[in-house]
Amino acid sequence: MKSLGLAVVLSAFSGAALADEAPDTTLTLNEVSVTAIKGAPTIDRMPVASTVVTAPLIESLNIKTIKNMSEVSPNFYVPDYGSRMTSTIYVRGMGARIDQPVVGFNVDNVPFLNKDGYDFDIEDIDRIEVLRGPQSTLYGRNTMGGLVNVYTLSPMKYQGLRSMLEYGTANSFRASVGYYDKLSSRFAMAVTGFYGRSDGYFTNKYNGSDCGKEQQAAARWKTVWYPAANLKIENAASFSWSEQSGYPYENIDRGEINYNDTCFYRRTGVTDGLTVKLNLGNVELSSITSFQYVDDNMTLDQDFLPLSYFTLTQKRHEWALTQDFIGKGTAGAYSWLAGLFGFYKKTRMEAPVTFKKDGIDNLILDNANKGMNPMGMMLSCDDDEIRLGSRFRNPVWGVAVYHQSSYRAGAWDFSAGIRLDVEKNTLKYYSDCETAFTVSRKMGDTWVPVREDIAVDLKDNDKLSDTFVEVLPKVSVTYNIPSLPASNVYMSVARGYKSGGYNTQMFSDVLQQKLMSAMGTPEKYDAEKIMSYKPEYSWNYEVGAHLLLLDGKLRGQAALFYIDCRDQQLTSFPDGLTTGRIMANAGKTRSYGAELSMSYSPVDRWDLNVAYGYTNAKFVKYDDGVENYKGKYIPYSPKNTIFANVKYTQPVKGWVNEVKFDVNCRGAGDIMWNESNTVKQPFYATLGASVTAVHNDCSLTVWGENLTDAQYDTFYFVSIGNAFLQKGKPMRAGVTLRMNF
Repeated sequence: MKSLGLAVVLSAFSGAALADEAPDTTLTLNEVSVTAIKGAPTIDRMPVASTVVTAPLIESLNIKTIKNMSEVSPNFYVPDYGSRMTSTIYVRGMGARIDQPVVGFNVDNVPFLNKDGYDFDIEDIDRIEVLRGPQSTLYGRNTMGGLVNVYTLSPMKYQGLRSMLEYGTANSFRASVGYYDKLSSRFAMAVTGFYGRSDGYFTNKYNGSDCGKEQQAAARWKTVWYPAANLKIENAASFSWSEQSGYPYENIDRGEINYNDTCFYRRTGVTDGLTVKLNLGNVELSSITSFQYVDDNMTLDQDFLPLSYFTLTQKRHEWALTQDFIGKGTAGAYSWLAGLFGFYKKTRMEAPVTFKKDGIDNLILDNANKGMNPMGMMLSCDDDEIRLGSRFRNPVWGVAVYHQSSYRAGAWDFSAGIRLDVEKNTLKYYSDCETAFTVSRKMGDTWVPVREDIAVDLKDNDKLSDTFVEVLPKVSVTYNIPSLPASNVYMSVARGYKSGGYNTQMFSDVLQQKLMSAMGTPEKYDAEKIMSYKPEYSWNYEVGAHLLLLDGKLRGQAALFYIDCRDQQLTSFPDGLTTGRIMANAGKTRSYGAELSMSYSPVDRWDLNVAYGYTNAKFVKYDDGVENYKGKYIPYSPKNTIFANVKYTQPVKGWVNEVKFDVNCRGAGDIMWNESNTVKQPFYATLGASVTAVHNDCSLTVWGENLTDAQYDTFYFVSIGNAFLQKGKPMRAGVTLRMNF
């Protein structure tokens, strides 16, 4: 079947194609489609493991955020926990809960530089592409695990009014409307708006409030213009806002969600991306320019107990600019691609931690008084609260030049690429704390002050800076099977890279250690060693195949991979009753596994999609000074992922044109929760289903998710010696009405 995505791009170079474009009815999981500007004409020609999900399947699975894509692509796992700030992606044993991602994320060719902004609802998605394995040569930093490309519906492809209403469990409500208009054969615009809310699925026992209660809104303005037959200009501007209450973190020992201080997350985001493509025959020139702004506030009860230990408020303003110039061309059997990329990101953040009575008594004074009690002395704090202030300025800039050459010799394709990446990361920080304490001596049964109002005034400020220079090569060989059109086998070797950074969430803990030192307790660790972390590197060795069989009814894909990773970045907590978390570097890890995906359409009414991924990821060398984890599984990354989807369409005579039945299953596990592998989530699976009645351009869908009410956990962590987890969402159901005019 002809790919509509290909028709859209070709229409940029053919005026006649602008007025007549075919609808997209492809339901396959891995259809042949046009990829990003840097990709090959068809994704199945690329020597990379990939998954493509088109609009019909996106609607069937109710995919609206990157978290909904979890398990759909083999070894692609995005746990749903915390807030929309926590959008961690794990691929092939790699991933990190905080800071730098291992998977890049683009929406309409605009790269999102901060993974904290990955999770937001996107309406009218036309298709999603997931590329697994290092994409660092063409896309640079933080794509060592892969790349996700999301493309929204073009007003050149569809004209009219689209609307959606949805209601479901937990008083969840979503509504969107979009107007698409082709004002002329060369100019089209689309404006979409969205609003959603939910009461959440969990309750805080302390006050009976809802955890995860949420409101969100978004708007997008997309413009497509063809000033000439060989020139395309597209601009996509978007605005998003969301607000969530609480975090459903359950204390394992108590078996309940029970904490007393306020928790919420608010975020406002603005993005704008301008893409210009000029076709000069055998040469195509492109420019992608983007602006991004994020304003967010994460406030939480950091101990998650019904006690007053400490709270955190992290307020951030972040601006980012990116510019990518790309040129590509062909000359007979030879093709090339070259580019120049630059970015600038500036973050301004405040992250004060406030210690309250229980925290002061148990985390500060108890430790300080261990050395005072033998002398008959005791320290007490003069304040009910102690504020550990932290302010940061974090400008980061980078430039890169890259090139890739490909040559076709008969049935063989040879490709080699290289990228020179330079990045400068600077952190300016200021931490402060003011308080006072009293020294008392025990006389009889009473404590008598002997020295009062001993002032503590701590100020710590400095500038840290580091420059990273990386060379990122990739080579691949592809054999196109003559007897099987659109089928091939490939082999590739690529270097992946994830940039280093600074542990901003540990600065309050550093200040806490200095405060305790002022009270006579020695500091427990070297603060200089934990303020920053090193980049992560990998070599990915991969063999795979793309197969088109049974006259196109069966499309399959398979891959075997081995990853040798150095300085893998892992989120951990320093030993003891500490309050922060850090990114640490493991010495060496290795990961190997297999991936298989298949889409099969035996007849017009039936469609089957299956995906399976296996990963064996272990530490080869990692000793944190307390324990040696050699041979242990890397935490948080599942060993197995599965996805299966069956869809049947039944034509109906009468007012309803057809009825669609959809059943799907997703699964993941085992998942180790810590480096010592003492706590884990066994393999689990969830069942979903939907029934859709279609009348012309309107449809009504009744759907359910986790229909068996499977009990599983999506997150685990430890805070001040207490272990917490978040349970997966329970069984839920809803109804969705879509109308197109």
